[in-house]
Amino acid sequence: MFWTVRDALVRDTWRAIPMTLGAVCLTSVFQIVQNTSWGFQPVQNLGSVRAVDPFWLALLRTPLSLFVPALDLPVWGALAQMLLVFGIAEICLGRWRTLVIGYVATLAGTTYARIGVALGPDHPFGLPMSDRVVNDTGPSAAVVGLALYLCWRHRAYLTGALVILAMIGEVLIKNNLAGKEHLAAIAAVMAVCVVRAQWGPVRSRVPLAQSPPP
Repeated sequence: MFWTVRDALVRDTWRAIPMTLGAVCLTSVFQIVQNTSWGFQPVQNLGSVRAVDPFWLALLRTPLSLFVPALDLPVWGALAQMLLVFGIAEICLGRWRTLVIGYVATLAGTTYARIGVALGPDHPFGLPMSDRVVNDTGPSAAVVGLALYLCWRHRAYLTGALVILAMIGEVLIKNNLAGKEHLAAIAAVMAVCVVRAQWGPVRSRVPLAQSPPP
């Protein structure tokens, strides 16, 4: 993975990651606009997802919700995550596969929020009713999903296990909506990996550094 990323950046410089740079710029614009007196509500109308909203509305807002920074977290963290993980994924997986995996992970987290609220706080996988109105935005679920998919695709199983353990530790330390959504994103991406390993093309069953058998 290191040499793949290095060679691409040396050869193409910033042109190797145009989608990632666009995502970083879009997130920065949303951050600036939502912190103005006139821009907060328009940004929320475009990309804010909450469990209390109708599901069709959440689906419409999900594509942009990935680029709206969470209100309770520093924006530099979201930008750094996107630049690093999205950049590596764009180079190693390609633009469209990066988008698909990122949105699968994001949609898994958004869907889980509704299921968790419906289950209630007494269920092991449930959520308190107060989480119905929590703004569910930011790239973190997509970042976690892409990191795990990259580890599987390059057979970096130890690193992938560390990602999963880190997310479990996050839930144990701070049991909130974001942490549980990260676990939902991991479950969804692991399901994608299993499907591709069993029924996907031969090239998806071997590490990217190797050639598939004839």
